[in-house]
Amino acid sequence: MSKACLRETQAQTYMELVQEGYEIMYLVSDSVSTSRIKLFQQTYPERVVNLGIAEQNLMGVAAGLANGGFIPITGNATPFLISRSNEQLKVDISYSNSNVKVNGMHAGFSYGTDGVTHHEVNDISVMRGFPNFEIYAPCDPRECRQITTYAITERCGPVYMSLNSGLFPDLTPPDHRFVPGEPVQFASGSDITIIALGTAVHDVLEAQQLWSGRCQADIFALTSIRPLNSLPLLESIGRTGKVLTVEQHSTHGGAGSLIAECMAESGTGAKLQRLGIPEGSFTKNWSAPDNKKYFQLDAVGIEAVVMRLLSDRPLYGHTTNHR
Repeated sequence: MSKACLRETQAQTYMELVQEGYEIMYLVSDSVSTSRIKLFQQTYPERVVNLGIAEQNLMGVAAGLANGGFIPITGNATPFLISRSNEQLKVDISYSNSNVKVNGMHAGFSYGTDGVTHHEVNDISVMRGFPNFEIYAPCDPRECRQITTYAITERCGPVYMSLNSGLFPDLTPPDHRFVPGEPVQFASGSDITIIALGTAVHDVLEAQQLWSGRCQADIFALTSIRPLNSLPLLESIGRTGKVLTVEQHSTHGGAGSLIAECMAESGTGAKLQRLGIPEGSFTKNWSAPDNKKYFQLDAVGIEAVVMRLLSDRPLYGHTTNHR
């Protein structure tokens, strides 16, 4: 099965959209390589502006370009793009409802051994605090292409996309059509509902192979965080009575928190376990696979958590530090 990089898929999509006549401007902060837009820059040098290591200025200039009728895109590693420009995201883009597209690269701990300074496990929680932003975490290259196209061609307003590093195969079928707000279902079952944030669904589906025959699960990819049609998820949760959220993100403010909020507000009762980076924990200065293993976010860890949930035994270890 062929695999592709989400960042490269997105950059190629932007090139195609420019060819169709969309007035895209790509703004970077010494992050041409990080954003995978080298070919875009070579093809359309007049459409790439490198503002240097100045993320606050990056967002302000992007908002100004949006006011001038362009469709500005900002791209850099997520911890720098989001953390350093918080005020400008709030005032220049969110409050002003500017038509700016913000792309956070290397989300989660996909930067690996570059360490905690380069990991970002709270970007979704931060961006959920800003009104007007639509928030997406594509699960595979096909959906990345479709969300990117939607953000440019249909959405006139701020969009945040959280992109994990690495190479991923397409999980969605060729006839898949992205619909804002709709979760993507990959499997059906009656034992448990599993909701994975973005590319974490790859690990869940790998875990499914390990528990084959012992569990039948409803498996969803949560790729549209805002907007979100929670009805399919709540219907599944109400039917199975157990729900596990899986995310390469803090369990606070991300997918786990969002699902808990939806359950509480709708009165949907079920046993909920949030699997991610727990409260009080930093990621480790290790490779992404080692971080996955430590936080039980790899296939083996996910399978173990699912089996324990189904047995109604309590969960032990760092996955429950937030209790």
